[in-house]
Amino acid sequence: MRLKPVPEPPDSLDVFREYQRAVPLVPGSTDDCCVRLRDRRGLPDRRTASDWLAFLRALGLVDETPQGFVRTDADPAPERVREGLREGVLLVPETLSALRAASPADPLTPDSLFAATRESVPRHDRARDPEWEATWRERADRLLGWLALVDLAEPVAVGEGPDGAGDATAYVAGDAL
Repeated sequence: MRLKPVPEPPDSLDVFREYQRAVPLVPGSTDDCCVRLRDRRGLPDRRTASDWLAFLRALGLVDETPQGFVRTDADPAPERVREGLREGVLLVPETLSALRAASPADPLTPDSLFAATRESVPRHDRARDPEWEATWRERADRLLGWLALVDLAEPVAVGEGPDGAGDATAYVAGDAL
């Protein structure tokens, strides 16, 4: 099973380790783990903390037991995160295929990734969220950021951003792909 949540990528894997360390070693309920993540990482709300918990679980860095969630002893090294992304996060295989097809002359943008994966967005997400297209475009942007963090994607500047200021970022295949 592949999970949907893709939180905002941190600046480094060292910062990411702190998210994993915020999950207890002794199993705790979902609520307890979300409160702990929110408090220790300064997250804005329970929903964001819940997304982080699900994402960490998708990467194999947190286990769900009958007693609750517990952090694993797996080190979130680049190889582990790459494997977890490939195996546990929704639309990563499609994204990696799109990155392989991208080039500096025609890089992959969050919008082009959304267009390529639009039909794969779960039907219930479309029905539940009137702004599902914006939600999944933002998810595409975060997903590409995670892939760049572990060298599966390489950012390239492509001109003005959508707000007319600064460079927009697009991606090509990274060294680890």
